[in-house]
Amino acid sequence: MTNQLVPIEINNQRILTTQQLAAVYGASEQQVQQNFNNHKDNFVEGKHYYLLKGEELRDFKNHFDNIEVVLGISKHASQLYLWTERGANRHCKILDTDKAWEQFDNLEETYFRVKEQRPACIEDVLIQSLQEMKEVKQQIQATNKRLDGISDIVALDTHSWREDARRLIVKIAQAIGGNEYIKDVNAEVFRLVELRGATRLSIRLTNMRRRMADNGVCKSKRDRLNKVDVIAEDKKLIEIYVAIVKEMAIKYGVDTVS
Repeated sequence: MTNQLVPIEINNQRILTTQQLAAVYGASEQQVQQNFNNHKDNFVEGKHYYLLKGEELRDFKNHFDNIEVVLGISKHASQLYLWTERGANRHCKILDTDKAWEQFDNLEETYFRVKEQRPACIEDVLIQSLQEMKEVKQQIQATNKRLDGISDIVALDTHSWREDARRLIVKIAQAIGGNEYIKDVNAEVFRLVELRGATRLSIRLTNMRRRMADNGVCKSKRDRLNKVDVIAEDKKLIEIYVAIVKEMAIKYGVDTVS
């Protein structure tokens, strides 16, 4: 089984997906995930596992032409756990079955213990050095691009806030899994605005519609009002709304407001 695994590496370290780990140990993905949830205090991120979200997850998915077929990972997944050798060992101890222990030994020998290929001659050394320089340059470029994106997000102000925030919310939804998450992102933004602003947007929206009705505004126009219209009437709420959208954009690794 272990010799059929598709090799995956992060930071020059071999890792396994939850599906791969479950298949090797003869367990279900749900069982592996439940064991993790029940013993989360015994796992350390960066030591036993990596959790990919946002831009990191998108970059990981882009390394595979058909990730759903190759690794069995949904292209709509909003997060992904990847297990290191220590994480695989910890899961083995929790499962504590003969098959799990046998397969962990196989993992150590045939998957995690990959012998380093030493350069055979000076030409190989030069090629390896050039490759490392290229990788470092790519990492620097990626970091600079992300910093530029964060600068654009921070530049979001309370003048063009409405359209810029709408674009960012769409990008946040896409980072999570697709446009179908736009409604969920908006709901979370409004929830945080209400919490931070100590207000109820739904009540304000009802009151706004009533005032417009009293002023003779037609029903179709009143029905088009939404919570963003409520926020637009209050400078303090605008500032809170903009701040929350910025924070979420940076959290999910979206690029720019353009």
